[in-house]
Formats: sequence, structure tokens, C-alpha cells
Amino acid sequence: MLAEIAGFLRVNGSLGLAGGGRFRILVSTDNAAVARHYKKLLSMYFRIDPELKIESGSGLHRGYRYSLAISPEMHSESILRETGILLVKEGENYISDGIYPDIIRKKCDRKSYLKGVFMAAGSVADPAKEYHLEFVIEHEALANDVKKLIGSFEDLGASIAVRKGKYVVYVKRSEYIRDILALMGAGAEVMAIENAKINKEMIGATNRITNCDTANTDRAIDAASAQIAAIRKLVDTGEIANLTDKLREIAMLRLENPEASISELGEMMDPPLKKSGVNGRLMRVMKHAEELG
Repeated sequence: MLAEIAGFLRVNGSLGLAGGGRFRILVSTDNAAVARHYKKLLSMYFRIDPELKIESGSGLHRGYRYSLAISPEMHSESILRETGILLVKEGENYISDGIYPDIIRKKCDRKSYLKGVFMAAGSVADPAKEYHLEFVIEHEALANDVKKLIGSFEDLGASIAVRKGKYVVYVKRSEYIRDILALMGAGAEVMAIENAKINKEMIGATNRITNCDTANTDRAIDAASAQIAAIRKLVDTGEIANLTDKLREIAMLRLENPEASISELGEMMDPPLKKSGVNGRLMRVMKHAEELG
């Protein structure tokens, strides 16, 4: 619980002075469910009752904005210290610019911290359209720590890009996104990723088969056209009479059935002939036509 709260506050929290050197913590979100979740989590772990404010959005931010305020009376300074945000160096307080290592020593804590960061600044694209998960972070040092946090799990990794002055830690590999969501306990989203991947693979396989069938059909049509042109040449020159009975039979069948496949031509013969036999005879017919010049 502490690790998840720490991840959420580290990314989404802002500090204000409340007089006498005391701090006031404010976190805000556009998501009512997220606000309820962290109000409950803070209440359970720190035994406080954060003040919840709801404000209507304005300008580009439509909808509502939900804010949680933690006052000095709610031991805000102790919360900052316990979550590794407010530290001491040479007797002076300072705000950390990364992830406090002691709070993520255990694997379960790393998972929870990552969940808190995602709830504060994460998003995932519709897997039916693209594979993309990202965390938008204000500070470079924290973005690097989030990248390292993801990389601390086996076979996972992330990249960083700068967008509009902010640092975006992102992942584009479907299996990485699936595993990160699983680490954070997002089971339904994991299934959505898997279903989208299966659908894409099925569509890709279908397209490959269709393209292959189309290519085969085109080749068959081209071959039949060439065969018919050669046979007409033999008919027009009277050379058709000089073919053997077997070659003349297959030539006339092809001429009379221009859309038939090689297999179908073979079945029309008496006795039926295999594809290799039909192909062999048609090749000899075409060679005879070519020798006419």
C-alpha cells in the first residue's frame, strides 16, 4: 500500500507551504474512480481523511477535476518522509527528484509503485488500433527511474522520448505491455491485449492466404491466355492437324474451356489425366506453336 501511494504522490503530488514551514500536499485527477481509490488507500494506511474537492473543468479540460488535499494536521510532513519524497541531507530538507530506493526493494513493492505511477500519469492505447503504453513524467530524473523500474522486471524494457517539454516513458511491444499490465493487476486489460493480438494475427493470416490465392489465380489466367493464343495460332495456320491425337485432344479441350483449371481439364479427358500430364502436353503444344515463328 505504501509503495503504491508513494508512486502516485511522487508523480502526481504538488506541495504548498501552509505556514510555519509546514507542507500541504495536493493531488488531482480527471478520474473519479482514481480519486476514490487513493482517498481510501490514504485513509487506510495513514489513518487520515483527505479532503476531496470536485471542480468543473474549463477551457480544454472538460468534465470534472477531483483533488485530494492533505493538510499539516493530517501529518503531511510524515507522509512525505515515509513515501521517500521529503529527504534530509546535511541537516536540510529537500525534495527528491527520483524514486526512493528503500521503498521498492521488494518485487511486490516495485509492482505497486509502478501501479501508482501508472494511475497518476499512465495511459494505454486501444490494442485494436496500436500497441502503446506510456507514462508522462515532468522531470527527467524521475522518468529515468521509471524506465529503470520497468527494466528491473525480467524480460521487460522501456524507452524515453521528450514531448512538449515532458518526458514520456513508453512501451510499444505487445508482450511488454501485456506483462506490465499483468504486474499492475489489470487482468481485463491483459485479456484485451491478447484478444487484439489474436485477431490481428488471424486477419494477417487471412490476408496472406487471400493474396496467395489471388496471385495463383492471376498466374493461372495468364497461363491459360498464353495457351489459348498458341492453340489459335496452330488452328489458323492449319498446323493443328499435324499434332498427335493426344496433343490435339488437350489443345481442343483448352480452346473450348478457356476458364477451366488444369485439374478440370484433366478430369474431362478419357481416361482422366493428372495435372502433371496435362501441363506436359500443353507445354508441347505451345512449343510447337513457338517453332512456327
